[in-house]
Amino acid sequence: MPETIGDHLDRAAALDRPGTGLRFLDRHEQPTLLPWPEVLGRAERAAGALVARGIAPGERVAIVLPTGPAFFDAYFGCQLAGAVPVPLYPPVRLGRLDEYVDRTVAMLQATSAVALVSEPRVARVLGRVLERARPRLGLIDAATLATGAPHRADVGPDQLAMVQFSSGTTVDPKAVALTHRQVLANASRILDVILATTPLDGDPSASGVSWLPLYHDMGLIGCVFPALMAPGPLTLIPPEVFLARPAVWLRALSTYRGTVSPAPDFAYALCVERVRDEDLEGVDLSTWKMALDGAEPIAPATLAAFAQRFGPHGFDPAAIMPVYGLSEASLAVTFTPVGRGPRVERFDRDALACDGAARLDPDGLRVVSVGPPLPDYAIRIVRDGVAVAEGNVGRIHVRGPSVMQGYLDRHDQPFVDGWLDTGDLGFLRDGELFVTGRAKDVIVHRGRNHAPQELERAVDAVPGVRTGCSVAVADVGEDGERVLVFAEVRERTEGQAQAVVQAVKAATGITPDLAVLLDPGTLPRTSSGKLRRSETLARWRAGTLTPPRAVTPWMLAGALADSFLGHLSHLTGRVRRAS
Repeated sequence: MPETIGDHLDRAAALDRPGTGLRFLDRHEQPTLLPWPEVLGRAERAAGALVARGIAPGERVAIVLPTGPAFFDAYFGCQLAGAVPVPLYPPVRLGRLDEYVDRTVAMLQATSAVALVSEPRVARVLGRVLERARPRLGLIDAATLATGAPHRADVGPDQLAMVQFSSGTTVDPKAVALTHRQVLANASRILDVILATTPLDGDPSASGVSWLPLYHDMGLIGCVFPALMAPGPLTLIPPEVFLARPAVWLRALSTYRGTVSPAPDFAYALCVERVRDEDLEGVDLSTWKMALDGAEPIAPATLAAFAQRFGPHGFDPAAIMPVYGLSEASLAVTFTPVGRGPRVERFDRDALACDGAARLDPDGLRVVSVGPPLPDYAIRIVRDGVAVAEGNVGRIHVRGPSVMQGYLDRHDQPFVDGWLDTGDLGFLRDGELFVTGRAKDVIVHRGRNHAPQELERAVDAVPGVRTGCSVAVADVGEDGERVLVFAEVRERTEGQAQAVVQAVKAATGITPDLAVLLDPGTLPRTSSGKLRRSETLARWRAGTLTPPRAVTPWMLAGALADSFLGHLSHLTGRVRRAS
């Protein structure tokens, strides 16, 4: 039985099933297939190149690369060399370059990374990162990994397979340490769910499709590893291509007979908003059996709108599968049963807000079930330090075979009596989990608890407001308790702020004390695109909640200069130490 990721690479390469491997689509939607034997061969050469550069087993190597073969050369190459890959997100928002540099430096320092693997078009903006973090081996050009002599280290299942970062919506992201055993345990449970439906007409061409970033657990552990373990084909779309043209995702699902494809809730909303009829000519979504929806709060209205919009193109509403997971558990914890469709219940708004009790109410707040725990996983709900019965809201605690060893090199660990405290709030009903929000984001208004997304969704209906670009927070200051709503708008119109206030009041009964209108791109986000509510409030208080700077040729030139000076400074430092 394969016990490490390298073992699964060996097995997939040995089987060498025709048409299986990693298929990369470029911005013109042209495919390049990398069969599993080729993935393995490239990874072995990359391992040799990394060892030749001085990387030792157990050392951590940061990877800042876009979706493409080079990412997997570096990622699998690290694992075959016995090193620990640390995937980090590329600089995609040049207007927020200072923020990106600060966070990337913090991540390199948190993991004690000895090197950073990138490519010239990304490395151009990493000069200041290298200058400040000073990894021992500096920058490694991903293109040089192909020149190594094949190498394999002796790797065991309980050695670290990777370090990934938690989303960091309320605090700075923490480094999550995961072993081969833990990562594969989670991927195998996901694969079990997928293979349980293999009466997919017995079609061996059925495949996965993903545009999710490879530095994010949903894209890597949730998509790549099940495809490796099956082994089967996986079509990968660069995330920036999807964001620019969301129809590319749907066309890929149609062209490559995609059966499984996950995404956060905003992606389904983006397709409804941006995909035009002419983009869907000839598109058939009838093979898409598992449209997983997770990684952020799930809006019932989004699910219904997506099903209605794309039903005429063969999409089955029963394919929608709300799920729940987190980095600290490798990824998945709960899954909606395949083929059932989403379960949406209405609960008494006042009971949830005041008593933390989930009582059904035909006119109440709609909440989506994210399904029961996966096999070998368990969930308990804890309030005031005591586990509570079904139907009561509390903190979600999780146990399972893929739960992390702990945050890397930190004393503060989120474990209570052997259970992982997720920091999320929710309740169980009929053995299924309903998530109501993040504990640290809860808005306490006049003694009642309210989930911020309830207010934020109401703002989406205001003309001119960007969908999914609103933040609601509670601010307690000298003047007492206030509810603030921040909303990014495409264009400002007279009375828009008051319209935001009225929309929230009509939907929730809460009258915000202040509505703040912002330019696009102003709200701070995590690396996976989640809005950072507490950071929004902190910046507003400090007067630093400002839009990103416009990207100009001078900024690009400055980034190039920073890169050159960073390389020069790093090289000079190494020469001085050597002398």
